[in-house]
Amino acid sequence: MEQLSLLEQRVIGCLIEKQVSTPEVYPLTLNSLVNACNQKSNRDPVLSLNEEEVQSVLNTLIARRLVNNTAGFNARAAKYQHRFCNTEFGDLHFGPGELAIVSELLLRGPQTPGELRSRTPRLHQFKDVSQVDDCLQSLIEKGPFVIKLPRQPGKRDSRYGHLFGDTDYSLEAAVPAGAGSHQPKAELQARITELEAEVARLQARIAELEG
Repeated sequence: MEQLSLLEQRVIGCLIEKQVSTPEVYPLTLNSLVNACNQKSNRDPVLSLNEEEVQSVLNTLIARRLVNNTAGFNARAAKYQHRFCNTEFGDLHFGPGELAIVSELLLRGPQTPGELRSRTPRLHQFKDVSQVDDCLQSLIEKGPFVIKLPRQPGKRDSRYGHLFGDTDYSLEAAVPAGAGSHQPKAELQARITELEAEVARLQARIAELEG
């Protein structure tokens, strides 16, 4: 199963989301993809990536055959589409409900079934939470591609996280509620993402100097 960095998760999640929600503008230009990655709604953490950073992530994904440029070598007309799943090039195949959940988890991290249902109507209409539960169970049995996380203190429902990246979900249970001496998981995730963006920026600069 493909393992994605945090920035790769954001790019793949955005491409899946836009493929389903706005097929008329898919595949995406670099500018459109940057805007999608930096979108302030339905994203966690919210990022502020530039074109060089996103292009560096795209180059890595293209080398891994998880993304392709539909314009070939024509950089000015470059448009990008994912090959992560539901293509003839790989083994990952998801139904509409499963795909909506995968995209949402890539874009926003662990969520409860109720949260997933409320945040995916543009991708797939779940009639009730039980349909979300069914898709989550299917994703567990198929891969597993998702994992059920320990219920947080004071919360009624358990959250689910995807298994396509290097996220350490043990932090979910390791930090007790109200523990002020520990850095919140969201801040840790944002810091990791910030460091990955810096690496992408440096890689883009090195490529520019070498080219």
